[in-house]
This record gives sequence, structure tokens and C-alpha cells, in this order.
Amino acid sequence: MAVPKFFEFFEAFLDTLSDGELHSAKDVRECIAEEMHLSEADRAEMLPSGTQSKFDNRVAWARAYLDKAGLIETPLRGKYRITKIGKEALASKEKIDLDYLNRFDSFKKFHETTSEKPAAQKEEDMEKDESPLEVLDSAFQKINATLASQLMDEVMKLSPTEFEKLVVKLLLRMGYGNGIDEAGKVTQRSKDGGIDGIIKEDQLGFSNIYIQAKQWSLSQTVTSPEVQKFVGALQGKKAQKGLFITTTRFSDGAIKYASDLSGIKVVLIDGKALMRLMIKHNLGISVEHIYEIKRIDSDFFADEL
Repeated sequence: MAVPKFFEFFEAFLDTLSDGELHSAKDVRECIAEEMHLSEADRAEMLPSGTQSKFDNRVAWARAYLDKAGLIETPLRGKYRITKIGKEALASKEKIDLDYLNRFDSFKKFHETTSEKPAAQKEEDMEKDESPLEVLDSAFQKINATLASQLMDEVMKLSPTEFEKLVVKLLLRMGYGNGIDEAGKVTQRSKDGGIDGIIKEDQLGFSNIYIQAKQWSLSQTVTSPEVQKFVGALQGKKAQKGLFITTTRFSDGAIKYASDLSGIKVVLIDGKALMRLMIKHNLGISVEHIYEIKRIDSDFFADEL
């Protein structure tokens, strides 16, 4: 049989978790394959890129959608569990599809973030309105938006110290402190004086970047007093460069305060920018596919052959 579409795995995924216990990704895949009577050949069918099986890929997408709708949760890395809402969905005996998930505000918000077209829109309409390259670009943006959302979920599970280490690793991955021994470090929490980390910019240590890392709930906002405290900490170090990174957003007042500073440069990185940088520099993620888009070289054919 053909490998089911990703949304056709929703119910089987929930059935696998119906006991309320934690299950690993491998366990879920095994149970789903058995419940849906998929053969080894079905499970071995690969995506056109040849880098992953269709089955694994579509189960992963089913997991992402169920998680965003609140029907399942991932309290531990790589471990899934059904929620109260998920149990109610199974008990209702209704068909659990994209329309069902659209009942939940969290899923609607997720759809808005990923800019997905309405589920009811037919493929022929998309083909009529968009070129193949536009469809591919739209899909790429959706995949990245989904990845950013999942990546933020994982980042929010880190301890404060782990988050600070993550920020330092990101800056090193971006090339700061390149070739310098012990280029980046996280300060001791009891003695940080408002500084969470330090990155060396040059070999002799003439210039450092001081870091403030706030792992705040996405519903919170970093306001200007928080940035002012960080600036005070920088002044205490006689520092000229500071980086304030948070998982949430900055208020307009905080942004204006940072931009109006004189003598000290403070760069603000909010949660969305943090996710973009982690994706760009492959921190906490891995490359799944690489596609090359090619076009005719008109100059080649314009010259004499």
C-alpha cells in the first residue's frame, strides 16, 4: 500500500499514546506501522531526495501538528505523551484531521505563523495561482517556520545554565572568537554581576562581548529597565559591547533605549531572531535535504558554440 499522508497518521499516533505513558519516537513509529499494517517495503520507501523514508518523515510531521494543537506534549526530549485534549479527541470518535485540529486556537496561531493556505484549498488552485518555484519557496518558508517553532519548544526546556551555554555556542558557531583558546565562557551564576557570558573578539583579549541571556516565557516582554540594568553591568566592567538575547520580545521602549545609547553598543536579539540564527548556523538542528534550483543559461546559448 502507499504510505499514508501525514495527517492520516494523526489518529494512529494518538492511539499509540492512549495509555498516558511516555513513549519514544521509535516506539511510536513501530506501533503506528503495526496498527496501519504497513509492510517493510512501505516503511523503506524513500523521499525523492533519498535522505529519509516517507514513513519517518510523515510521522514526524504528524507529531508536529498534534503537538501544536495541544493533543500531545513532549515533557522530555524525544518522549511524547497524550494530553487531556488528546484523550478527549480519541473518545469523541470523530475523524481527527486538519479540520479537527483547526478547532484549537494554538493550532490556528501556528497556521498563521507558518502562513499556510487553508486546508480546503485544492492543489489545482495553487498550481493556477503560483509558479512551481513559488510553491517550492512557500513550502520552504513553511518548513522553516515549523522548525523554528519546534526549536523554540526545545530551547524552553533547557535549564537557565544550559540556555546560557547555548547562547555562547551560537556566537562561537557564528565565528566570534574564531581561533582563540577559550574564546567563550558562561560566568558563574552567583558571581555574574548581571553578565551571563563573555566572548573574546581578538587574540590578545583587547575586546570582549558581554552577554545577557534571558530565557523568559514567550508571553513576557523585556522592557527598558531590564536593558538599563544590563547597561549598568557593562559600565561596571568598563565594557563597550553588549549582547542581550532573549527567547521572547523586547518592548518598543527597550529597543529605543538601546538604539539611543552613546559610548556603549548594545545589540538586542529577540526570540524570532534567535531561532533564525540557530537555523542559519545549524545549531541544534541538522540538514535534512538540499535542493538545487537550476535555470537555462541564456548567455551560454547566445554565444557561438
